[in-house]
Amino acid sequence: MEKMLIEDEIRDRLSQAFAPLHLEVADESESHRGHSGWREGGQTHFRVTIEAPAFATMSRLERHRAIHSALGSELVGRIHALALHVSGPEQPG
Repeated sequence: MEKMLIEDEIRDRLSQAFAPLHLEVADESESHRGHSGWREGGQTHFRVTIEAPAFATMSRLERHRAIHSALGSELVGRIHALALHVSGPEQPG
């Protein structure tokens, strides 16, 4: 059985938790080659851009906490860096 990529796990968990209007998950690991936390094979540094109605009334901190909760501590523990750009409908991230 093939192991799921972290990028796909992030996308699946956020899609299930928030039914986003827009979701992008980018593995930026290669641009961090040689930096702290980088591993051979990548999957260490990610950028997430997400827009979902659930975020409309949340503060920035609440949004980030909600995303970390949806991802779960086990998955977050396998990631070195996670850049988040979060917004509700028609709000800047």
